Amino acid sequence: PVSPALDASFTDILSAQWKTPESANYRDADSQVFQFPDDEKTPPVGDDTDTKDKLESTTTTAAAEDKAIFDEKADKKQTAGESSSSDDDDEDSPYDIVRCSVSNKDSPEMYSLTFRVWILGIIFTGVLSFVNQFFFYRQNQLSLGGSVVQLLAFPAGYVMSRTLPTRKFTTFGWTWTMNPGPFNIKEHVLISIFATASSGSPYAIDVVTIKKIWYKSDLGFVASLLFILTSQIMGYSFAGLTRQFLVYPAAMIWPATLISVTLFRTFHEIQNFGSRMTRTKMFWLCFTVSFFWYFIPNFVAPALSYIAIMCYIAPKNVIVHQLSDAYNGLGMMNFTLDWSTISSNMGSPIAYPWVMACNLFAGFVIVMWIITPIGYYSNTWNTGNLPIYTAHLFKTNGSTYDIHQIMTADQHLDEAKYAEYGPVRMTFQFAMSYGIGFAAIITLLVYIGLHYGPEIYQRVRQSREMDEDIHMKLMRRYEEVPHWWYIVLFVITFTTSIVICEVYHMMPWYWVIVSTIVPLVFTIPIGIIQAISNQQPGLNVITEFIIGYGMPGNPIANVTFKVYGYITMTQALNLVSDLKLGHYMKIPPRHMFVVQLAGTILASFIELAVAYWLMNTVKNICTPEGYPFTCISANTFYSASVLWGLIGPAKLFGTSSPYHPVLYLFFVGAILPVPVWYLQRRYPQSFWRHVNIPVAISIAGAMPPMPAASVVNWFIGCFVFNYILHKYRNTWWQRYAFSLSAGLDSGLAISGIIQFGIFAKAKMPQWWGSDTNHCPLAATGGFLNRPSSAS
Repeated sequence: PVSPALDASFTDILSAQWKTPESANYRDADSQVFQFPDDEKTPPVGDDTDTKDKLESTTTTAAAEDKAIFDEKADKKQTAGESSSSDDDDEDSPYDIVRCSVSNKDSPEMYSLTFRVWILGIIFTGVLSFVNQFFFYRQNQLSLGGSVVQLLAFPAGYVMSRTLPTRKFTTFGWTWTMNPGPFNIKEHVLISIFATASSGSPYAIDVVTIKKIWYKSDLGFVASLLFILTSQIMGYSFAGLTRQFLVYPAAMIWPATLISVTLFRTFHEIQNFGSRMTRTKMFWLCFTVSFFWYFIPNFVAPALSYIAIMCYIAPKNVIVHQLSDAYNGLGMMNFTLDWSTISSNMGSPIAYPWVMACNLFAGFVIVMWIITPIGYYSNTWNTGNLPIYTAHLFKTNGSTYDIHQIMTADQHLDEAKYAEYGPVRMTFQFAMSYGIGFAAIITLLVYIGLHYGPEIYQRVRQSREMDEDIHMKLMRRYEEVPHWWYIVLFVITFTTSIVICEVYHMMPWYWVIVSTIVPLVFTIPIGIIQAISNQQPGLNVITEFIIGYGMPGNPIANVTFKVYGYITMTQALNLVSDLKLGHYMKIPPRHMFVVQLAGTILASFIELAVAYWLMNTVKNICTPEGYPFTCISANTFYSASVLWGLIGPAKLFGTSSPYHPVLYLFFVGAILPVPVWYLQRRYPQSFWRHVNIPVAISIAGAMPPMPAASVVNWFIGCFVFNYILHKYRNTWWQRYAFSLSAGLDSGLAISGIIQFGIFAKAKMPQWWGSDTNHCPLAATGGFLNRPSSAS
C-alpha cells in the first residue's frame, strides 16, 4: 500500500491529525487552565483551513500566556515531588513544530517497562501479527496498525491498574509487581512500540511464499524463520549505530513521530472522565457494526465488495469489462459496500490529508484512466491480446508464461530453452508502472533537493554544531544502549545470513556482503532526508538493477539480495523513527531496545507460522480458484522475481526489447518537478502550492497489484471523512474519526478470521450476490482476440 509517509510537509500532517494544544489554543473557558483534547472534553474548534497560519499566530500572540500556564503547572508538579528544574522549564526545542507537540519535562521516577507492558505487548503483538499475516494472502489485504494499539492499550492498561494485585515478588533477586500504580504514558508508548515493531508481513515472507508456491522449493520452517529474523534484526544494528546522526540531534525532527507524541499526550494529560461518548466507546460501537456487517460482503453477498455498474449494463462487452473491473480492469464506475475494499490496500482514508489524497488520485487518473487506455488500445508493444491490467506474465500469443519451461534443475535460466520458448511479455500498464517507478525515484530526489536542499544542508550543519537540546539533556538521565550490543547483533545476523544463503543456495556469500554494503552506505543519508522532509526514497529498483546485472538468470538470488539490501535499510529507518519517538517521550533507551527486539522476534515467529498454516491448508492458495486467498502481492512479487531475476534487466530493458523506452523515464523524472517548483515559487498562493509531484506519481508503484477500484473507493472515503466531515463537522472529526477507523478495521479483521474458521468448507447457494466477479471478460484476454491455448 502507498504510505502516508509521502506527505509533503508537517503542515499537511497536522491538517489531518489531532490538533496539538498550542496550535489549536485549547483552553478551559472557566478555569483558564490549559486543556488537552481528551475523550470527554473537546474544546471549540474554529476554521481549520490554514493550520500553518494558526500555528504561527499562536506562537506569536499567545506564547507568553502559554508559557505562564506551563510554568504554573510545572510549579505544581514540583510541589508534588516531580523532578522539574527551572532551567528545564525555560529551555525548549529550537524548532516550533517540536515545541508544539513534545513536552520539555520528564519524570525520571515514572516506571516504564512493567508487567503490564509485557502482557499487553505480547497480546497486541500476537493479534496484529496474526491478523496482518492472515489478510496478507487475501484478495483484500487489511492491515491493523499502531492506531489500534494506541487506542485499545489505554483502557486495557487502566483496567489492569485497577484490578491487578499490588503485591511485590522477588525473582532471582529482582523485585517486581504486577501493578506498580496508575497506568502511565511511558507504558503506553512501550506497548505500542512492542506491538508495531514488526507487525506488518515481513518482506522475507514473500520470498518464502514464492519459493514454496511457484518455484516448488520449500525453504523449510526453521531456515525460513532464520531468514526472516536476520533480515529484520540486522536493521537494529544499523539503527543503533546511526543514533548519533539520526536520533540525538535536535535538527533530526522526524515529523511523523510528532503525530504519535500528540496522540499519546491527548490520552494522558487530562483525566476528567465524564458521561459523553468516549473514543473508546466509539471504537467498540464501530467494531460491533463492522464485525456483523462483514458477514454480508464476505460470505452472504461477496458481489457487494465491488459493484461494477458498467458490467451490469453491458455484460458481454470486453472493453466495458476492462474499463470497469476491479482486479483486471481500471475500476471505472465500480463502487463498494465493503470497508475492507476501502482500507485494505491504501490504508484508512481518514489518516491521509485531503490535499495529498487529491494529488494521489490525480496521479491515478493520469496513469490509469488516460495513459493506460491510450497505450493499450493503440496496441503499444503488441499488448492488445493481453488483459489491460494484471501482474501476470505471458507469451507473445497471450498464453500464460510457464517459467518451468525455461529453467534448469537448479532454477536458473536455461538460455537454449528460453530462446526456444520465447520472450516474456507483460501488459502495457505493468511495463509503464516500472517506467513511472524509475521516474518516481529521480523525481523524489529532485523534489527534495529543490524544496528541502538548503534546509537539509542547514540541519546537517546544526546537528554537528548545535548544543544538545532539552530532550537530549533529559535523556542523559537514563543508561544508553552501548554500541557493542548493536555490533553483536550485526555479527550474529550477518554470519547467520551467510550460512543460510550458502547452505540453502539462495545467494553466494560475497553477494551477501554486497547487499549489506547498500544499507551501510544509504541508511544515514536517506535517514537524514526522511527525518527532515518526511519522505523516504526507495532503494528497491537500485538493488534490483545491481543483482539483476550481477547475477542474471537467478531469481531467488535476486529477491534475496533485495531483502538484505533494501528491506534492511527500511527496517532500520522504521526502528530509528521509533527510537526518536522514545527520545521525545523520554523512554529509557534500554527499555526501547528490549521491546523492539522482543516484538520483532515474537512477530516473526507468529507471522511465519500463520503463513505456513495457510499455505499448507488452503486449497489452490495464490490462484483465482483459491479465492479469497489469491495472494495479489505475492503474485506481483513472483512476477518481479521472473522479470528482474530469471530474465534479468539486460534482456528485459535492453536495446532489442520492446520495453527499452521506459528507461528514458529516468530523465523525465528529473525534469518533472522543476516547472511545478518554479510555479510554486512564482505564484505562492495559487493552486500550484498544493501540487506534490512525488505523491502524484507514487501510486504507480502499487499498480499492480492494487485493485484499481480500491483506489477509487478509497478516494471517495477520503472525500467524505477528510473533506466534508473535516470541514463541516470538525469537532466530531477530531473526537471520533480515528476511533471510527480503528473500530471498522478491527471489527472486520476479527470477523474475517472467525468466518474463515466457521465457513472454511461451507458455500452459499449460487445467486447473483454470491458471484465475486461480474466482469469476467477482463481477465480472459485482450480486446484484439482471445488468448491462444498454452503451448
